[in-house]
Amino acid sequence: MNAATPLMSVAELAAANPAHLLIVDCRFALADPAQGHRDYLAGHIPGAVHASLDEDLSDLSKRGLGRHPLPEPEAFAAVLGRWGWTPAHTVVAYDAGSGAMTAARLWWLLRWMGASSRVLDGGLAAWQAAGQPVEQGEVSRPRTMAQVTFDPAMVLFTPALRAALDAGEVVLIDARAAPRYHGEHEPIDPVAGHVPGALNHPFAGNMGADQRWLPAAELRGQFESLLAGRDPVQAVHMCGSGVTACHNLLAMEQAGLHGSRLYAPSWSGWVSDRTNPVATG
Repeated sequence: MNAATPLMSVAELAAANPAHLLIVDCRFALADPAQGHRDYLAGHIPGAVHASLDEDLSDLSKRGLGRHPLPEPEAFAAVLGRWGWTPAHTVVAYDAGSGAMTAARLWWLLRWMGASSRVLDGGLAAWQAAGQPVEQGEVSRPRTMAQVTFDPAMVLFTPALRAALDAGEVVLIDARAAPRYHGEHEPIDPVAGHVPGALNHPFAGNMGADQRWLPAAELRGQFESLLAGRDPVQAVHMCGSGVTACHNLLAMEQAGLHGSRLYAPSWSGWVSDRTNPVATG
């Protein structure tokens, strides 16, 4: 797998020069936001720092933009500086191995600012299964002064999405599990259902039973079926709060289908305005 692909294998990471990498442990549990850091302290890939979805990869102070609004560039720059990031580093993000949800969010944030980033295929579980070492405790790296500029063309917010849907310019792909998409079950948000016209591709379908990503050709076939002949740049991804949508963004990039975008507020942002239409079934 070459360096241009979003995924990195355990063998690649083990052989890489650590001076060129910033490894980030992205383990996070929605039900217990502090659990990921506790797990990190108990054992992580040597040299890794920890990222909190709530504190480092989101701005929870924003209203009407979903449950995990995107951070401002200044705030994300402060996070990167605390981690000791420089533009010379490739960031390698990983999670426990069961889905790569938060790791994909960090990958996408870095891609949004034009930085080099990859996700460890199989996460910590694959690293340990290969007999690679772990270490305990907090990792402290020399701070840096990071600068962040985000590309506005890579993100849509609700007014732009509504206009694009009305004009038939986009293919909206919802990464939530099918029962939530269909409106049969909604454990988190106040309204069940989906954005009218959205297609469903649950992010879990990007992974095999071993929690490794499917081969690029298989991913390509799945997304080409959804696109139905449209250009990949017409694809816009959403989920519940803008996190697992990044999983589908990564899957398309891994499949060689480049240029899709994120509807950042996602379902939680869409239903925060009750005038937005809702479909079920």
